[in-house]
Amino acid sequence: MTIIFAILIFSFLIFIHELGHFIAAKRSGVQVNEFSMFMGPAIWKKQKGETLYSIRCIPIGGFCAMEGEDSDTDNPRSFQKAVWWKRMIILIAGSAMNFIAGVLIMVIVFLPAQQFIVPTIASVEEGCLVAGPNGLQVGDTILEIDGEQVYVQSDVTTILSLKSGDVHDIVVDRGGQRVELNDFEMKKTLFGNEETPRYGFSFSIVDATLSSKLDYAWKNVLNSCRMVRMSLQMLVSGEASLNDMSGPVGIMGQMSDVAEQSETWVDGLLNMLYFGGFIAINLAIMNMLPIPALDGGRVLALLVTTAIVKITKKPVNPKIEGYIHAGGMVLLLILMAVIMFKDIFTIFKG
Repeated sequence: MTIIFAILIFSFLIFIHELGHFIAAKRSGVQVNEFSMFMGPAIWKKQKGETLYSIRCIPIGGFCAMEGEDSDTDNPRSFQKAVWWKRMIILIAGSAMNFIAGVLIMVIVFLPAQQFIVPTIASVEEGCLVAGPNGLQVGDTILEIDGEQVYVQSDVTTILSLKSGDVHDIVVDRGGQRVELNDFEMKKTLFGNEETPRYGFSFSIVDATLSSKLDYAWKNVLNSCRMVRMSLQMLVSGEASLNDMSGPVGIMGQMSDVAEQSETWVDGLLNMLYFGGFIAINLAIMNMLPIPALDGGRVLALLVTTAIVKITKKPVNPKIEGYIHAGGMVLLLILMAVIMFKDIFTIFKG
């Protein structure tokens, strides 16, 4: 059931993405030849006006085929004939729909919440090494750690784990004043007969109101955006590698694990929905990266070609851009295949 639910989430996000392109194209007067869910041979088709609507047999991907998208044509309603700003709106619309879907999913996930744990220190145990007049105090709200904003309580552990060593720069709100604890040693210790060292303080629990639920959902959206940025930074710096990346197969496995570890089926459903919201936001941002074949690469190419036309007064051959995006698509498909086989191998190995 978890695998089926995961496939449904992926299908929904793909549909929403392509629907964004479709609506923007129709509103901009661009002719849409086909709007398809999934890939491969069609199992259902329906012609309505100028557009063929179809469902295909391979539950991966989908497309919104616009007239003259990657080739030149004399059709006045082709994608290439539309003014540049309309083309940009069409290209951005898919990711915008994914982002909106991610926000709405996050709101749905946190609406049933009765309480939230907030990054405000509620109590400190005797023997805690990080508490004191020159350290953390009861009532402190942790705002930043090592320059990264703390949106939710779980950020504290996550951000602290990103930096080796125990010394961190921490900013707290103390009675309405911003207090900086620079080069502060966040050292864990053993309490009693415990075998695992802890910091020795606990966070506050507050009742959830409608406004706090919406605020908490938005903070998780911002957190998801940051996770994409930090992941890209780690890939570029070499801190993360291909082995740390997951494709649809790996993500479905992770979603299944999360659901199985949940105490009730409701918790499992909400956890999977949270995963879906996180993926939606990831797709929205990743798809806008200036990489050929992605919408971000197409937006960049659109801006460059528009500038060239303005300067030279000569049209740019759309085939050139088509070749660039085709090459990018081949490389992207190869990367996806490598990640997919890696995920499958990891599952069977486990």
